[in-house]
Amino acid sequence: MTFTAVPASAGVHALGEGPVWDAARERLLWVDITAGAVHEGRLDPGTGQVTPTARHDFGSTVGAVAVAADGTLIVAERHTLTRLDPDGARAELARVLPLDARSRLNDGAVDPAGRFLVGSLAQDGRHGQEVLARLDAGGVTYLDTDLVLSNGLAWIGDRLYSVDTMPGVVWVRDYDAETGRTGPRREAFRITEGLPDGMCADAEGNLWIANWGLGRVECRTPRGELLAVVETGAAHTSCPVFAGPDLDVLVITTATQDLPDPGPGDGRLFTAEVGVRGLPTPYWNPF
Repeated sequence: MTFTAVPASAGVHALGEGPVWDAARERLLWVDITAGAVHEGRLDPGTGQVTPTARHDFGSTVGAVAVAADGTLIVAERHTLTRLDPDGARAELARVLPLDARSRLNDGAVDPAGRFLVGSLAQDGRHGQEVLARLDAGGVTYLDTDLVLSNGLAWIGDRLYSVDTMPGVVWVRDYDAETGRTGPRREAFRITEGLPDGMCADAEGNLWIANWGLGRVECRTPRGELLAVVETGAAHTSCPVFAGPDLDVLVITTATQDLPDPGPGDGRLFTAEVGVRGLPTPYWNPF
């Protein structure tokens, strides 16, 4: 089954990523990584259009954002996690990467119990040294330390699915949200065309994975079978999320990065109706 997404915003992003639906405030959050910006917007479910409402700038790259029930944001800057309060106050929460690391934080997400997970990518030629880390009341825990490019995260039941983009692997492991205990990591499946990027899950237990290079989002079962495709026409499709009051609008970020001649849709937000609903986005628990 093939769906076609439509451009949903006029703004163009160098590296749009990490859309998050904040149901309590009916707002969409997303980042432009290289611009070091967190964006807020209002989604019109009827038209699928997103109207920007606010922007928060940081002095470094911004890999991901998540939101707490009271509206407080957690922001993954280059090496650290920062708290942004509704009144604008900011505070460093934790350092995930060493100060001299030739890496930056990348995609992140909140687990069903409210912990924030975030991965990293190398900014030089290193391979197999990147992390997937988790912040909770006890500090930072490293789940993986051997990744190439840590990317999308999604939970289905008691399992965590995570993307390592460059080898094209979607990993899976048992995940006890109550205790935080995880089982051994194992390969769920590989994507051999394009590069898997950001990811979310739907209410039917399937994964929606952005494919960087093929200009689309792919719906796959937890075993990797391809069920549907959402075409964007933007080569560097980066991440999807289900948004709107009924979680039935798929919002997709894209990028112009590394495109010598960007097209009219590259770097814009897109939306699509794909006939299924997503799972509610868990709120971050500041502990």
